[in-house]
Amino acid sequence: MSRVAAPADRRFRRAHVKPSHRRLNWRPLAAWATVSGGILAVLAFAAYRGPSVMASMGTVDRIVVRGNERLSKGEVLAIMSGLRGESLFGTDLDLWRRRIMRSPWVRDAALRRSLPSTVEVAIVERQPVGIGRINGETYLVDEGGVVIDQYGPQYGDLDLPIIDGLTASTVDDGSSVDSARAELAARVVAAVRGRPDVARQVSQIDVADLHNAAVILSGDPAVIYVGDDQFLQRLQSYIQLAPALRKRVPDIDYVDLRFDDRIYVRPGGKAGAGANPGRASAGRRR
Repeated sequence: MSRVAAPADRRFRRAHVKPSHRRLNWRPLAAWATVSGGILAVLAFAAYRGPSVMASMGTVDRIVVRGNERLSKGEVLAIMSGLRGESLFGTDLDLWRRRIMRSPWVRDAALRRSLPSTVEVAIVERQPVGIGRINGETYLVDEGGVVIDQYGPQYGDLDLPIIDGLTASTVDDGSSVDSARAELAARVVAAVRGRPDVARQVSQIDVADLHNAAVILSGDPAVIYVGDDQFLQRLQSYIQLAPALRKRVPDIDYVDLRFDDRIYVRPGGKAGAGANPGRASAGRRR
């Protein structure tokens, strides 16, 4: 009897399938571990050094001064002595600003905090316009009539005119500067500042008359009345005409330039005693 080969029935056989092995991605875990470690290190350092770091950030130990020229840094720091060591956020900067403003050189000041432990001081100084003669003494004065400091050798580099007549006659002690007179003097100085050749010649300014400033030029004893406007134009006219005037009137007491087309000249010495001022055509038009 012969054997017949029958096909094998695979319906009930379990397929032999190898299970897949998924590989884990360790990179996110490593990154998370690194970040966590860094955070823990920072927290540990803060716990260890935190009090000393916060103390240094909260205390003023540096003062930076800017904008000062005539007022030295040492003078500013002397005014602010006591600020070092105070709380950076607790100290009253307005109080310290008021102290700085007491200096006559300081026109304005601003203070601000700067981390970790600095206070910055920005100063705007007063600009003197002349050397005021008050009660026989000389002082630097600004355009508002504020007396900045007594004039001395330390200010010898300042090329400023002498200003008389700054005090009002109604002031009892005669020592207070009248702001309107100081403003008139400041306008004269500002008008000639744009022409250095003229500004260098202005030696003295008298503002006793609020409506008629008087000017004396270097090397010329004549008093020049220039009114209360057109200061530069009138002084330039006099400088141009002075040689011709000297030929006609060698000794001049004063020259009045307040009128449109006339220059009034008063002779000096005996020639001018009791005489009316002479007139000279200036050939000027307003």
